[in-house]
Amino acid sequence: MLKIAFQMDPITGVDINGDSTFDIALEAFSRGHEIWVYEPRHLSLEDGRVRATAQKVTQLQRVKGDHVTLEAPVTLDLHGVDSIFLRQDPPFDMSYITSTHILEHLMPEVLVVNDPRHVRDAPEKLFVTHFEGVMPPTLITSSETEIRAFFERHNRDIVVKPLFGNGGAGVFRIRDTAENLASLVEMFQLISRDPLMAQAFVPDVRNGDKRVILVDGEPVGAINRVPAEGEVRANMHVGGKAIASELSARDREICDIIGPELKRRGLVFVGIDVIGDVLTEINVTSPTGIQELRRFSGVDVSKLLIDWVEARRG
Repeated sequence: MLKIAFQMDPITGVDINGDSTFDIALEAFSRGHEIWVYEPRHLSLEDGRVRATAQKVTQLQRVKGDHVTLEAPVTLDLHGVDSIFLRQDPPFDMSYITSTHILEHLMPEVLVVNDPRHVRDAPEKLFVTHFEGVMPPTLITSSETEIRAFFERHNRDIVVKPLFGNGGAGVFRIRDTAENLASLVEMFQLISRDPLMAQAFVPDVRNGDKRVILVDGEPVGAINRVPAEGEVRANMHVGGKAIASELSARDREICDIIGPELKRRGLVFVGIDVIGDVLTEINVTSPTGIQELRRFSGVDVSKLLIDWVEARRG
């Protein structure tokens, strides 16, 4: 039996039929492993030792309204667990980054999935820029002038989004006259000092934004997320619909390009976003979509992940 902790958002509020972290924890619990949960705000670091105010899971089941039973919170020495799944949702802000620094003190004594140092070094919209020949034309800048010039170079049809956004929030399609571009940039700058990302619009998004899941650098399956009518965003958070899909030759080619580097960095559970023939994001912080993948294809990513942990800590 292994002792496995999940650093996550409150487990009491998850969607049991959609949440990937719940699904992974359920697989581990069903095998008899000892499961603990805690929120990142409950982490502490003192003299190189990491602890968390955590709760032991005594019951976990796919029963709506009665899916989890927890013991009272106690102080858990995280050096005494076998593995930790780093699974809180973005935003990828300084709080998130701080938690990766704290968790790094546990390694290699504790197996952290994904490796916190490389999570920190692989922001999802920036990491992808290190791989040639896979992205649509992309600009990262804080300059309205640069964005406007990029807009002109790419058929007056681009997408602008926050560099560290998630879930489709703040994604805008700018086309034709771009008369609102200045206001849009001003609005983003009032919210954050982070640069923006601009990309040439990819018309294939109408056919869906494919989520490909990789485990230890190898693609294991894909689902397609189709935008709702009148939307350019395919994220399920904003009305996108998941449908069955298969890995194309181009999907496999992209995975062959990025997979070895993911494996080298200890980025074990990764979800990439592919629109048509181009890669738009590499999601390493808290990838989703595994329950939908199992429903459509039978591929059980949770089983593969717990198999992977057991092989290294069993």
